[in-house]
Amino acid sequence: MSTTEQTDTTRQLRADARRNRRRILDAAAEVFAEQGAEAQIDDVARRADLGVGTIYRHFPTKEALVAELVRQKFVAFVEHAREALAQDGEPFDVLAALLRRNAAFCSRDAAVQHALSGSGEALWTNAESEIQELLGITHELVTRAQAAGTMRPDVSASDIPMLMCGVSATMAHDFPGFDWHRHLELVIDMLRAGGHIGVDADGREN
Repeated sequence: MSTTEQTDTTRQLRADARRNRRRILDAAAEVFAEQGAEAQIDDVARRADLGVGTIYRHFPTKEALVAELVRQKFVAFVEHAREALAQDGEPFDVLAALLRRNAAFCSRDAAVQHALSGSGEALWTNAESEIQELLGITHELVTRAQAAGTMRPDVSASDIPMLMCGVSATMAHDFPGFDWHRHLELVIDMLRAGGHIGVDADGREN
């Protein structure tokens, strides 16, 4: 085989591997959205129409696959945040619209709901760079809203993901009163300037 033929073969193999990885992730997103954390690699392989061995060559464990799905969701969150930062409009309303958009995005994926509810440190580590970028943009959005006087001044950017995790946790439960839309609106109202829920340095309400 000539050098040119070897190069072409290598490129084809790489292209095939990229396509297979995309098929795996697309199938996994569908399977985990339907079945949540109970989904298995075999389920993903069937949906992707690939052998189980192909799945494991790309993702050695189910946890690694879920971690990559979570990372990709944070990539989307970062893109949403960038778009929000570029928007005109009342700063708090822009931030609130971003929270609603990301919550709706999470609600369509049971695997992400589970992950954002605290299913393991490895999931967060895998998305560390995306999380840090998201926090940076969120800080800009929060600072802008506080400067406009429409967001309570005692909120920090790091408060936002924890509050959103709480909202996401209710998405996986189908109990009376567990309406994540209502919970999200309560969170947003609490963040507005004049929101009445406050805590002192010891974490007690005041």
